[in-house]
Amino acid sequence: MSKRHHKPEILHTEVVAKSRLFQIEQVHLKFSNGVERQYERLKGGGRGAVMVVPIHRGNMLLAREYAAGTDNYELGFPKGLIDPGEQAIDAANRELQEEIGFGARKLTLLKELTLAPGYFSSKMQIFMAEDLYESRLEGDEPEPIDVVPWPLAEWEVLLNNIDFSESRSVSALFLAQKHLQLK
Repeated sequence: MSKRHHKPEILHTEVVAKSRLFQIEQVHLKFSNGVERQYERLKGGGRGAVMVVPIHRGNMLLAREYAAGTDNYELGFPKGLIDPGEQAIDAANRELQEEIGFGARKLTLLKELTLAPGYFSSKMQIFMAEDLYESRLEGDEPEPIDVVPWPLAEWEVLLNNIDFSESRSVSALFLAQKHLQLK
């Protein structure tokens, strides 16, 4: 059994770079054994984000959209930031309507995930959306998002699709499959 450590003491933090979306903080830490280290971390806006696995007529509804980080069109689940003052469940329903043109009468929180917790403070809540109805809201995407229905029964084939590679979407797929098996 491993020994539990006490969290290190934060001696000092300093913002060393800032963009529209992120701040890079330098964090000076002192560990319980006396060792001091400096780390850098990306600090998000603190609002969090959501990802939604929409289920409609035996299909998962995926979004194919451009990802600047990989310079490729990626296949994944609808996602986005939580707006100031908004609850995560409301953000999930809003993102569905903005990205794929559906709202959900039933949203189930599957899990909250951290994103690279060694250097990034952001968290994402994963929801499953069921009992969908057509509803479109204006989003902030620069071009229309392609909606790709994918049969629930072929979820393992989706894992082999070269464009379905984002770790959060892969995690969401496994969480959704586990949830559906428990029903």
